[in-house]
Amino acid sequence: MTIGIIQFPGTNCERESRLALERVGLEGVFFRWNQDLAQLRDFDGYLLAGGFSYEDRSRSGIIAALDPLMEVIRQESDRGKPVLGICNGAQILVEAGLVPGGGSPGDPPLVALTTNRRVARGRVVGTGFYNAWVTLRAETEETAFTGRIPRGTALNVPAAHAEGRFVMSPQVYQELNERGMIAFRYTDEEGQALEEFPVNPNGSVGNIAAITNVRGNVMAIMPHPERTPLGDGIFHSLREYLERGPGEEKARSREEAPSFSSSPAETRLSVDDLPAFAPRQGAHELVVQLIITDNAAVSVETALSHRGISPGITRRVHWELSLDPDLSPARAQEVLEAIQASGELYNSNKEECVPAPAGSNSVSLLVRERDDIQGRRVLEALQNWFGLQEVRSLQRGILWTLDEAQDLEQVLNTHILLNPVSQVGLLYDRR
Repeated sequence: MTIGIIQFPGTNCERESRLALERVGLEGVFFRWNQDLAQLRDFDGYLLAGGFSYEDRSRSGIIAALDPLMEVIRQESDRGKPVLGICNGAQILVEAGLVPGGGSPGDPPLVALTTNRRVARGRVVGTGFYNAWVTLRAETEETAFTGRIPRGTALNVPAAHAEGRFVMSPQVYQELNERGMIAFRYTDEEGQALEEFPVNPNGSVGNIAAITNVRGNVMAIMPHPERTPLGDGIFHSLREYLERGPGEEKARSREEAPSFSSSPAETRLSVDDLPAFAPRQGAHELVVQLIITDNAAVSVETALSHRGISPGITRRVHWELSLDPDLSPARAQEVLEAIQASGELYNSNKEECVPAPAGSNSVSLLVRERDDIQGRRVLEALQNWFGLQEVRSLQRGILWTLDEAQDLEQVLNTHILLNPVSQVGLLYDRR
């Protein structure tokens, strides 16, 4: 029985993934994204390994999720073949909509994996990359990856990610929970799912560490069970599932349903639905652009061109900040200069401040995180490390400018610039 280990540019956990499969008697075969896709169908299952596919450009997993390879994997998963996504592989599965599934190709995702948010005693004590051993509690035995793991079993495995926080609407969370699609949760050593750090290492809703599709043959898991024999129960379960055959799956304890029922239409994007950006009264805007080549913009352009969409794209970072309204003009200018000199908003060695975009045929989309952890982190740094208490608020966003305005609707439908679960898009016009 062979498992295709998918390698995208930036995948870096393929070797330990193959070793984990070998430990349970499965054969792992590396399959590069640019090989003949017809050969992909010959595998008995698939493993999307961890790493940084396409350097996490635009958003972790999204460039790989749009690769034609993923449509083949979607079709094979519909036939019952198992698909396991670990860390970056989980991000790819989420962005491609294979978990929780239920929609059609091109539907917007119902779940997002976004920036880690470590909370202790009600305060954010850290964001971004986190690497530590974590405890997982198995929540179901009725999947291709948990059949050999009794419910309630604890697994100790490493976690290493920067964007591993599962977020979703309350309706989606309720359905995942009720239908047994949450495979693992983060807990302490006693099995309690405490919401705060370090038990919950990234702030995931409901302490979620892994979710599946309805059928249970596709799983996205953020920690790394392949890096330790302590996680081998997942791979033993995978082998047992394959030995039974996809046509003889273990009956699930809950009523079977053909798909995940929460409607993707709730988050479908349209240009007409995008609100216009309106800065706060008295706010200051800072637009930052790379001096060197912006590889994120290049990768987005390339991915779109493969789908027959060819707009020229420019990517900029957008900051909106508010100062104490009682400041004198002279002091306000001093604070603004100190903010720029701090290096917190941009690196002057490779970035520069530029005018806001404006063009007769172009259109700009400002994308902001619904939970702007990065903006909050920089605000606290300016206030606490640089003593700039006069800074009252700070928001960070990415400003995407398309040379041709008529291309925006097509680009939105790919979701390459915006995951509506974790982000909000605003039409930006400074003409």
